[in-house]
Amino acid sequence: MGLIIGLAVAAVVVLVIIIGAAWAISVRNNFVKMRNTSEEAFATIDVYLKKRYDLIPNLVETVKGYAKHESETLENVIRARNNAASATTTAEKIEANANLSNAIKSFNIVAERYPDLKANANFQSLMGELRNIEGELANSRKYYNGTVKTLNTEKDIFPKSIIANMMKLEKLPYFELESEEERKNVKVQF
Repeated sequence: MGLIIGLAVAAVVVLVIIIGAAWAISVRNNFVKMRNTSEEAFATIDVYLKKRYDLIPNLVETVKGYAKHESETLENVIRARNNAASATTTAEKIEANANLSNAIKSFNIVAERYPDLKANANFQSLMGELRNIEGELANSRKYYNGTVKTLNTEKDIFPKSIIANMMKLEKLPYFELESEEERKNVKVQF
């Protein structure tokens, strides 16, 4: 009788260990999936940012002919674009692209001052493309922020936080607007 009880206790202990190990493996694998999904979401943002970086020099060149004395604004746009394109970490990219968004707003204000420019077919085409890219960027940022929210929330929930700490998972930053000015609507008129 004592042997049967001992075996039953040993079986329960082994079963608890197996269930605990299976749970830990499952949680770890879910964290890996969430981290990879967040990285993929940020990579998608990178694609749209690259498109925006490539489009900006074309816009600036189009505007230069009309707005020669607005060179400071144009230089700021190019400088912000170059800083954003050379950013390496997620946090640097988020900050640099916030600065680029502000520079683009200044650029739009310059463009509004020149009626001939607004009537230029090349300019209209480039601005339409920029609007499309900005829309795609907004959607990509929403998706990225959603994946980051899921990962950060799961990482902080006990007992999953134990596995997250063992994996040395860091809290990922949201792609959010830095300033109150950025929260205002951009007015683009032709």
